[in-house]
Amino acid sequence: MFGVGLPEMVVIVVVAVLIFGPDRLPDFARQAGRMIRQVRAFSQAARDDIRSELGPEFSNFELTDLDPRRAVRKYIQDTWDETPEERTDRPGQRPLRRDERPPYDSDAT
Repeated sequence: MFGVGLPEMVVIVVVAVLIFGPDRLPDFARQAGRMIRQVRAFSQAARDDIRSELGPEFSNFELTDLDPRRAVRKYIQDTWDETPEERTDRPGQRPLRRDERPPYDSDAT
């Protein structure tokens, strides 16, 4: 959870008890819980609005799909999963034989 471990949580609780006192701490915990529920409800409503406006073809759409790193990873994974027969069917590509030298393009180097 956000890189916060058990020792950090203990420190946060101790500081909260020292600042707010044991009398008001339950009220603040309730307010924090309410706020977290509201944020979750707002984010779920926003996600539902996006899905409804994009249409049925994006019904399994996740907001994490918009992450550029994830898009690149998905593209690489899709390319990596292709069988060799699929890759050699592309125009201009064929596997080299053992005695064949790779083409050299002087303009590209």
